[in-house]
Amino acid sequence: MTHRNAAHSKLGIPPEIFARCRVLAQTITTPIDAFVRERTTVAIERTLLRLIGVDGADADGRPYPNIAVEHLCAQGGLGYGILRPLVHAMVSFDLTPQEACEAIAAGEVTLDLHPTDPRDAEVQALAQRLADQALQRILQTREERARRMAAAAPMKDPLLYVIVATGNIYEDAVQARTAAIQGADVIAVIRSTGQSLLDFVPYGPTTEGFGGTYATQANFRIVREALDDVGAQLGRYIMLCNYCSGLCMPEIAAMGALERLDMMLNDALYGILFRDINPQRTLIDQSFSRRINALAGVIINTGEDNYLTTDDAVEATHTVLASQFVNEALALQAGLPPEQMGLGHAMEMDPQLRHGFLYELAQAQLVREAFPQHRLKFMPPTRHMTGNTFRGLVQDALFHLLGGWTEQGILLLGMHTEAMHTPHIADRKIALETAQMILSNTAGLGDELTFRPGGVLQSRASETMDKTLALLEETAQRGLWDMLAAGRFAAVARHPEGGRGLSGVARREATYLDTIDARLRRATGTPTTEGGAA
Repeated sequence: MTHRNAAHSKLGIPPEIFARCRVLAQTITTPIDAFVRERTTVAIERTLLRLIGVDGADADGRPYPNIAVEHLCAQGGLGYGILRPLVHAMVSFDLTPQEACEAIAAGEVTLDLHPTDPRDAEVQALAQRLADQALQRILQTREERARRMAAAAPMKDPLLYVIVATGNIYEDAVQARTAAIQGADVIAVIRSTGQSLLDFVPYGPTTEGFGGTYATQANFRIVREALDDVGAQLGRYIMLCNYCSGLCMPEIAAMGALERLDMMLNDALYGILFRDINPQRTLIDQSFSRRINALAGVIINTGEDNYLTTDDAVEATHTVLASQFVNEALALQAGLPPEQMGLGHAMEMDPQLRHGFLYELAQAQLVREAFPQHRLKFMPPTRHMTGNTFRGLVQDALFHLLGGWTEQGILLLGMHTEAMHTPHIADRKIALETAQMILSNTAGLGDELTFRPGGVLQSRASETMDKTLALLEETAQRGLWDMLAAGRFAAVARHPEGGRGLSGVARREATYLDTIDARLRRATGTPTTEGGAA
């Protein structure tokens, strides 16, 4: 990845303005981190089970992690956490984590929230061994990625990113291989519509989905194997992307870490704003999931591009930039370095707008200058795409030009048939060929051109920066909870007590065993959990 010079601004933005934004973002997110450290969720507890080896589902298709955590919650024990009572049962009955959860499902074992026998030291020791083994599995997968990438041709920015979305994982694998042969660097398997609202992860391979394919561990494995196979033939490493947003954010992050996904959609606010998932639940889950992403070496992609599909793309660009600073601060708290942050934004202004290209250029350049070391993810036009495929091809060509010009790190290629159907193989081929031609033909353009002092580009960027700073200052003063409730981001109002999933949140009890969380925090260089045995 290219390390860019952050000192010189073509847009004339003083570096101290960006520094001020980061101070404000830290002010905004520090109370959130304190709130998160005191709480857990059903998704986090299920993730802990998955990390220590619990998998599978019963005859009715209920995942064993869900069954065990539901058993815990039925006793009012979510705040005590799953690890201590489960490991106590393992010690008492000489069971593996999988056997213990299957015994709970069969009604043969009842979790004891307040064990009184003298085996606590043995429980603690076993929990620590399980935590070490869990983290080692993730690190081994990360090392495998590094080994494969070192043996392959070097990857160059921008990474060309395309999607597959058939609903059938086996067909997704075929289309993913084809896209890799056509030149794609990243394949994203679009998740089935509505999966983010499921409070469980389906088990096994799936062949039916609406608008995409279910994110399951088996499905991750199938496409990963297909891309490894075609990558070996091409002498390239092909990255795999999927989504860990939603009610199962940390669980899917763990599955991605274990199956060697390379990118995951992981935004701090997306589920709140666009899926009406409870803000408390989302912010707690994103913190834990990002620590998993950080340890696994996974690049996160944030979702600020969605702001411009619900709010005006000309008037609301400052909300995108403000959210990116907040997302960055939360990611840093979780131990993610800048090179693992694919902060998202999009080209979504009306193509008929006078000076529209200049405004888009100013925004893309501003984001690049604000985040010089980050793998920015630039999203193509969708809101103003129509059934006119000729116009769509021109809009996408302008997008590809902007992406190369401003050195975006990840370029999600536009499809000229956007708004008509999910992409066909031929659509991706056209998109890849067009992008490759434009990027090659205009290579170095950004280095050759300067911006006119006081011109449209600099004026637009300065105006956006002033609004961004004002929004961050207001958020620092009022607090993120209040600003979300007031609808100040993406023109969508979300209350901290509203939305889906709040019943799955609990404050940690004093005896909460945070062995895995504590080790994740130490491994990723983030503050250790306050309270609870480690």
